[in-house]
Amino acid sequence: MPTYRVEVSATAERQLRKLPRPDQIRVVRVMQGLSVDPRPPGRRKLSGYDDVFRVRVGRYRVLYSLEDRRLVIIVLKVGDRKDVYR
Repeated sequence: MPTYRVEVSATAERQLRKLPRPDQIRVVRVMQGLSVDPRPPGRRKLSGYDDVFRVRVGRYRVLYSLEDRRLVIIVLKVGDRKDVYR
């Protein structure tokens, strides 16, 4: 099975830096895991989008776009569950 390349948007990178250090580590591990399994158990497709998914990391959410043809995952947003969908 081919591995995907994970790219992080500038917005997601800024949001990730604002998280507490232990949570940053957990979120980064999940993001790295997406390169091996881009459709992990528990992921959800966001309604209204064709290729945008979310994965839970405790109280945080990682929103990402999946491009199967190019084997690329683009992390769009990282944040608290109450704020990330806005």
